Formats: sequence, structure tokens, C-alpha cells
Amino acid sequence: MTVPSRGTAPDAPAEDDASASHTSKTPAAPDPTARSATAEEAEAGAEPGAVGADAEAGPDGGEAPVDGDGQDAVKAAESGAEPGAEGAEAGSDDDGPRDDAQVVIEAVEAGAEPGAVGTDAVEAVEAGEGSEGGDGGAPSETEAELAAQRELQERIAQRKAQKEGPIQSGTKLSGTAADLLAAVRAVESGEKSGAAFFDSPAPRRPAPVAEAPRTRPQAPAQASETRAPEIVAAVRGVLAEGGAPETLAAQVADALGEHAADALREDPWRLLSVPGVRPEQADGFARALLGAECGPGDERRSAALVAWQLERAALQGHTALESSAVRAALAERSVPDPDEALQQAIADAVVLVFQDGPEEADGADAEEGEESGAAEDREEPSAPVPVLLGLDRYALAEESLADGLARLVKTASAESWDGPELLRAVGAHGLVAHTGGEAARAEPAALVDAVRERGLRAVVAVHSENGRRRLGSDAVTVAGLLSGAQGPGRDEDGAFALDLLVVLDAPQVDVETAAMLVESMPDGSRLVLSGDPGVLGSAGAGRVFADVLAARVCPQIASRTPDPGPIGELVSGIGIGELNQVAAPGREVVIVPVRDAGEAVHRTVQLVADSVPRAIGIPADQTQVITVGHGGQAGARVLNSALKQRLNPGPGRFGGFDPGDRVAYTPAAGRTLPGAVVSADAEGLHLECEGVRVVVPKERVESAVRHGWALTAHQAAGARWPAAVVVLPGDATQGLSRPWVYTAFSRGERHLSVVHGADQALPQAVAGIPAQQRTTRLRPLLESLLTTPPSD
Repeated sequence: MTVPSRGTAPDAPAEDDASASHTSKTPAAPDPTARSATAEEAEAGAEPGAVGADAEAGPDGGEAPVDGDGQDAVKAAESGAEPGAEGAEAGSDDDGPRDDAQVVIEAVEAGAEPGAVGTDAVEAVEAGEGSEGGDGGAPSETEAELAAQRELQERIAQRKAQKEGPIQSGTKLSGTAADLLAAVRAVESGEKSGAAFFDSPAPRRPAPVAEAPRTRPQAPAQASETRAPEIVAAVRGVLAEGGAPETLAAQVADALGEHAADALREDPWRLLSVPGVRPEQADGFARALLGAECGPGDERRSAALVAWQLERAALQGHTALESSAVRAALAERSVPDPDEALQQAIADAVVLVFQDGPEEADGADAEEGEESGAAEDREEPSAPVPVLLGLDRYALAEESLADGLARLVKTASAESWDGPELLRAVGAHGLVAHTGGEAARAEPAALVDAVRERGLRAVVAVHSENGRRRLGSDAVTVAGLLSGAQGPGRDEDGAFALDLLVVLDAPQVDVETAAMLVESMPDGSRLVLSGDPGVLGSAGAGRVFADVLAARVCPQIASRTPDPGPIGELVSGIGIGELNQVAAPGREVVIVPVRDAGEAVHRTVQLVADSVPRAIGIPADQTQVITVGHGGQAGARVLNSALKQRLNPGPGRFGGFDPGDRVAYTPAAGRTLPGAVVSADAEGLHLECEGVRVVVPKERVESAVRHGWALTAHQAAGARWPAAVVVLPGDATQGLSRPWVYTAFSRGERHLSVVHGADQALPQAVAGIPAQQRTTRLRPLLESLLTTPPSD
């Protein structure tokens, strides 16, 4: 393996007279309650950091705060160590970690009546300091809490009534699930074998073969840009009272709804539901509102931290986390009793509990094996399946997606179609996976034409308008198809009026979007998921394409069409872990070595503004800069500032933007629309995004719009430009991986310049660093629904 030859930029001048010093300065962090959410952090999946500081590395840069295997804190929790409050050293727990929700379940099964947890009045009654009516009548607060207690009892009674039935994924913790948690703890501690708890696997819901017409889910309407003025004003008053920035008012109103002000006053930690707000900021806000009542063990705080941790993991692509990871995270946030806090969060349905594992042989087979003496020859029991915690939105999306895919598989008629391999597979199956690079996109496009010749309705959907341009005007975007703005529309049942849907750029489709797509497919229709498995995954939660491939529940057609030219040759080698030299007689690939981040910024501006337009003939507005992350001395923020100064200098009079600025607009998490600023007025910032006029309200400009000369690889995935300049500064090497390099290097159609300061970290990343693993549930769900059990 060799590193691509390092050369000079195409026709690079010795000095760039127009360039200024671009040394990055890390901004000082303002008020800890100040807003830190930015469009780039939400879209790219980067974890929003402390206010004013660089974002924590997201999926396209640096280590994720939580991954499928857990971080150091998770390992400590699994080994029995439990970090103490305020960062104290880990202590031992003589009794071992308590089972999640076990205390509540055992108390209910024993006939105890749990009170309204965490309320001062009920705690006093339970401690014997007072009694109901003992002083001539309980105060109104106590009556309210007793009413809440009765409601809690009713919910627990309902769970008790359901516990004799099999526990299914997506249900709340009840008797069987509590036993399951205890079983897993026993396996983790080595007390019992993992195989002992799977003699009677829980059945999955079968996919419907045929069903009555049902209401199909429509794509959610774009959230109103602003709530009613009186709601926002009320929220602004509460924020001001707690010392939080009033600019958060619109986001809080959107997150908490019509009664946002009352909800925030009652539970200040709900401020964490706003993207970018961190626990320490919410703690400061809560202290200002609650005073002495505020404490690290407050159940409202614990519940908010559990939800925040899972939302934080979703930014990294996870749809669920192991319970030990969540427990460790609570301990790190000084929650006094993480087990009890997690127990209460489960009981209150803040999170759901799952265990999706391989089904073992049934009891009859096991008994037969024991009688024949085969038990001694059995293989070692497999590792126990982890207990996962997840938010209901992602749980429902994954289960809906799995059921929908199974429905397509089981309702499609098997037909014999003559033609290429992909066409034959689609004729015989309701679900087909197709893999290949950029050149392979022609195969699904040809498939659509062939299906239409048979008189069937076929549509091809892509990730972005950029992809639509590359494929042709006949294609639609996934967002446009769901909204009804593009495509064939829907039939009388609300389903797409089509017989075949081909989804290109499938790795960029997150689980919630995929669920809406599949649920909108009519029975008997066919779905093709096509994409390059080597690129980075979706910016949203899930790994839909990778899970479908891994489950092996449908035909997989691999394209044999290689990407042409020097860039295609270079990227193909990266895909198999090799970074090779390639011949580039037309300067299709150029390596520009740099010594430090400052020189990296200087050379990048020089390439975009001068060298590439002059030597290659590609103008600056058709060249895209791609870097590892938003922060750092040569990150997207610094590069955008330097590129603006060179290409479109101005005072930034419209919220930091000027007409002509190149921008990236994030209408929703996971979607980036490149565009340019047209103007601004009282309505907001006027943009043109790939031919479409967009108005961004002024209160959303800060969170939804950023300069777009430089993007992260996650933001660039699914799009290509005539030229790409990839910046690899030495301070960002920890964010490199093979999928990152593969994605970034394949964004240029005609030219690729690599500003290379990563030294040996680049070939090492290509050779040995795999993609970040995401914790998801789709694969086992698909396997349980579609894998045929072996016949006798």
C-alpha cells in the first residue's frame, strides 16, 4: 500500500497575494445558559458541545460519545464499578447493581401500593411525618399528588394484567421483562448460562399477508416556522426568569407545544428537549427557577437525562442503547442512584425496553437432545443478547419498517421477467437490494424504464436535488415523494400510486424516513434499495441499508460496473482498504501537502479561488470543500470564514450573511440543502436552494443556515460536484475512517484535490479503521419476521 503521490496544486502559484492570515482562534465560551445548537451540528449528527465551543465530534468526525459497544464509562459499569457523584472515584456495590424497575415490579407483585415518587408531600406521608387527613385536611397539593398516585397505580395494574402474555418488542417493562433483565444480569455476572433463558422465545408479530385498506401515513407537514406569538412570549418570560437566552423561546415552543411555558416552569429540565442545550445549562436554569428544591437526584432531572442521552445517541445514528451505557451516563452526571433513576424512567415510559436476539431451539428439541445424550456435545452457549433501551419514536419506526418490509416480501407475486439480473430479481421478489458505486446508478434507472415498458408504474427516488440532477429530471427526491410535491401522488387508500419504487442513495435514508416510505407502499408493490455500502451512513438515526444487507432476507444484486477514471480507480481501492497511487494525466487527482492547519486553510482558499478554475476550468461555485468536522483550526467554520473573505466579502448584515453567500440550509435534521443568499427582509432570509426559492424566518436563521463553501463528509454524502477539495489537517486525524475517506474522495466528478496534512494517519485509516458501529434493532426484527426456520 502506498500513499498517493504528493504534488503541488494544479498551476499553484508560489504565493497567494490575496490570501490573509487564517489562523483559527477558539472562541471564548459565553454564558453557560447560552444557546449552542447550530444547523451543522444537528444535520451532520455532531454532538452539540458547550456554548460557543467546538461541537463534539459526530458521525463524520472524532469519537462518538456513545457507540454500540460502549465507552470507558460503560465498561466500568459492566465491570461493577460505579462512578460516584462529582467525579469521585468508583466505588464498589456489595449487593451488585440493582435490576432496572425490579423494585417497582416486586413491590406491586407483593401487593404494595407505590406512591407518587419524588413528591415532598407523599414522601412525608410514607415516612410517618404526616398522614392523609391527620391534621384536619390535606392541602390541595397533596390531593393532586394522591390523584397522580392513583393514576400510577392504574397504569401498573394494567401492566400486571398484561404480564402473563408474551413480552414483545416495543412494550413497556412488566413482569416477564423484569425477569428478563434479572436473567441478563445473571448471565453478565457468570451465575447462569445465556442459553438458559431462551428456551421459549417470544414470538414476533407476523407480517400481514393481506389486510383491509388502512389509512396510510402521510409525510409530516413541515413544522410551523413559528408558534403563536402569545405562546412564544410566555415561554420567553419563563426563560428570562431562569436566566436562559430568550432566543430559545421559539424552539422551546416547538418542542413542548401549546402549554410550553407551564410545562417548562413545572419541569425546568425539559429545556433539554431543545437541540444543543446541555445538562449543565439545564441544571443552571432549574436552579434559578426552583432554588433549594433543585437537586441532582430530582426525578425530573433523571428522566430528562435519560431521554437526552438517547437523543444524543440518535445524533450518532443509534436507535437504542444498552441499559448499562445509559446507567453509566447517569452516574457520570452525578445522579445519586442510577439504577433507581433508570427504573423510574422505565416505569414512566420515558424509555422502552427491548431484547431482540436469536431464537434458540424450542423446548421439545432441547428435551429430545438431552434424552439422546447430545447435551454433552452442544456448542458453547452464545453470548447473552443485551437489554436495550430506546425512545418510542425510533422503536415504533424500526418495528413499523420491519413489518412493512415483511409485508412487501409476502404480498408481492413471483413473476418471471426476462432481462438483466436486477430485472429478473425484481420480477420474482417484493424486496431487492442493489449495491454499486456512482456508475452503477444507471442500472436501477434502466430497471425503471424496463418496468414501465411492461405497463407498470415505476418511480426512482434519490436523496437530494443534486442526485436528481445527475440522474435526470424524471427522478424525484425522497422528501418530494413523501410530501406529494413530486411523484405519482397517492391512491384512495393513501398509498403511493406505483408498482415499483427504486430508492437510490439508500445508505442516506434514516429509519424514520424509511418507515414512512415503506408504510406508504401498497400491498403487492416492489421496492428496490440501491446504494454504495462503502459510504457513510445516514445523518439521522438508524442504518437501514446496512441492516437489510446484513439480515439477508432478500436478493442482493452487486453491480459489476466500476466507476471510471483516476478518481474511480482511487476510490475503488479505498473501498477494499488500499490507498494506491493512480495515474492522473489530466490532473484529475492532485495531492497538496501541508505542514499545519494554517497552511491547510491557505492552500484550500488558493485552490478554490484560483488554481482549480485556472488549471482545470471548474469555477469556484462548482467546487465543494469537504473537511472532517466543523471545529478545529481547519474545520468547516474556519474554512467558510476564509472562503467568504476571499470569494464574497461583506459585513454579514443579514444575520451574518450577505447576498451571494454560499450556504447550507437544514430544514430538518438529516437534510442539507445547498444554496445561496438572495436577500433578506422582515419575513426572513431569502435563499435559492438548487432552483427553489426558500424563506427562512429570522428566528430560525441562526439554527438552520450556515455558510456552505465547506461541508462535512456527512453533509456532502449523496451529492457530487464537478470538483471537490478534501481537507485533511493534522489535528483531525482521529476523525478519519475508511468510510469517511471513501465518501469524501468520491464527491468529485472531474477533479479531486487533497490538502494533505494527516501524514500516515490517512493510509492507516483506510487500511484498518472500520465504520462506527450503530446500535439498531432492524436486523433482528427482519430476521425474526422473514427468516425461514430450518425444516426437519
